[in-house]
Amino acid sequence: MDFGIAGKTALVCGASKGLGYGCAEALVREGVNVVIVARGAEALEVAAKKLSALAGPKPFVKHVAADITSAEGRAAVFALHKDFDIVVTNAGGPPPGDFRDWDREAWIKAVDANMLTPIELIKATVDGMAARGFGRIVNITSSSVKAPIDILGLSNGARSGLTGFVAGVARTAVAAKGVTINNLLPGSFDTDRLKGTMAGAAKKSGQDLDTVMESRKKNIPARRFGTPEEFGAICAFLCSVQAGYLTGQNVLADGGAYPGTY
Repeated sequence: MDFGIAGKTALVCGASKGLGYGCAEALVREGVNVVIVARGAEALEVAAKKLSALAGPKPFVKHVAADITSAEGRAAVFALHKDFDIVVTNAGGPPPGDFRDWDREAWIKAVDANMLTPIELIKATVDGMAARGFGRIVNITSSSVKAPIDILGLSNGARSGLTGFVAGVARTAVAAKGVTINNLLPGSFDTDRLKGTMAGAAKKSGQDLDTVMESRKKNIPARRFGTPEEFGAICAFLCSVQAGYLTGQNVLADGGAYPGTY
């Protein structure tokens, strides 16, 4: 299927590896120009080279090593490229732990990265998208928005705040101007983030990491972890012209782990 987005330009955050890279790769395969951003310059350089090799002479691949959760980082991104047709927001999740150990600073940092940063990126790009008559914003959040995970309280809270905000703004006048805003909720995907979370769970339970990982797989109907490539394919579809009637939604990709009906 031709997604109809060849020649569009996308900003993909946290794209040096993992789910962000999977999204950037899928968009490049669709002929989308991409600007990728992440904090780690070395890993980002490697990712940019891989994407450029995949893209060929066009689309273009640009990258900027910056902290997208800071005003300075966002300024660096928009200095490199201003107008985006597609924005994929993504920031590293806050650490797992016990809520009794988190002070105000920990909460502010989590909210700033996982709620306020996506809102700032939406604010900076949505009106331009509406003026051009096309826009796709995909926020990578977490399955914990639907099924909270006890050791991820910082993430549960901050990402739920973003979800509530998106539910409102996605249904404003921008919807009639070709702009969609959706959240993509990953369950257990084979990423460094998953390994870190599982390590925290292993420490809490006193089990070894391999045991915890296998136990998690057994609780997923698909009996496996997802891959960044298949996550990226879902993201690319949400950015397609075919998904123009899909907005304000929380798309859960978790191998069937969520047990609810709705």
